[in-house]
Amino acid sequence: MMNNKEKKKLKVSILISGDITDNGFSEAGYKGYLKIRDLLPVEVKCVFNLAGTIDQAVLTEELRKLAQEGPDLIIGHGGQFDVPAQTIEKEFPDIKFTVIQGNTTGKNISNYVVKQEDSTWLAGVLAGFMTKSNIVGHISGARPKSLLIERAAFYDGLMYANPGAKFLTCFTGNMKDPEINRKAAEAEIAKGADIIYTSLNIGRVGVTETVKKTNGKVSHIGNVSDWTLVDKSFIASAVANPSVAVFKAASDVLFEKWEGNDTVEIGLDNVEVVRLSMGAAVPEYVKEKIAELTKKLVSGEIISNVVYKGKEFNPSTGELE
Repeated sequence: MMNNKEKKKLKVSILISGDITDNGFSEAGYKGYLKIRDLLPVEVKCVFNLAGTIDQAVLTEELRKLAQEGPDLIIGHGGQFDVPAQTIEKEFPDIKFTVIQGNTTGKNISNYVVKQEDSTWLAGVLAGFMTKSNIVGHISGARPKSLLIERAAFYDGLMYANPGAKFLTCFTGNMKDPEINRKAAEAEIAKGADIIYTSLNIGRVGVTETVKKTNGKVSHIGNVSDWTLVDKSFIASAVANPSVAVFKAASDVLFEKWEGNDTVEIGLDNVEVVRLSMGAAVPEYVKEKIAELTKKLVSGEIISNVVYKGKEFNPSTGELE
């Protein structure tokens, strides 16, 4: 019988489809990998930069390749791994699977979720308070359930603060391409949007450049990391650091706390992970209101709506459809 020192090292594999230099979701996932590598006594591998694809067949095959290597845990970084994880779990029943920002089920599948919708709801509130044109935009590149929830929460916050605001929401189909997302931003600005919230990877660059060309007439709200520290065009950022979830999933398996058919949530009660960061352009009274509403979200006094039933903006036609 093996003693503790002779036990085989836990093997963890992480799959990140995006660019790990995006200063956003993918990079945060990679930082989670680095933290596992540096702090946990496990053997860890990270595969990344699959051209930012959200193609389910491609992601399923990439998960299968990792599973064939026989790790104890595979972490799929992003809700786009929901369906692929369900497929591969059936083929490899002895492997544990975790989906970061996931919304899936399975005997050997867990979801580790940083509640982006909490900080995103607050971002919507801020946009509602600060828009001058009464038109607010949203641009994302993919439609996993996590990003649909995020969009719904932003809209709900916007309506809480400003029920008369017009909402231009757009999914471009590409998280990585700056040009596609630039065109979406140009179209929303042409329709009067003076604040745009983005949930993108490297494709955010196209929106940022477009916003900066307006010379302050349009403002930007980012997500995942603190974009107010990167560029002054960002008045706020809905911070939600998924590197913590990546690390926790591996740590929970190591210390036998991991459970299948489970969802582990990290929310606003952990301010180092989830919060709305606000820049110098945000008035003090708005910051005070955000602080007050943060407490109400944490206590459960306010629960954001996570289903959006409104129309979507088509950048090609400039119409809500």
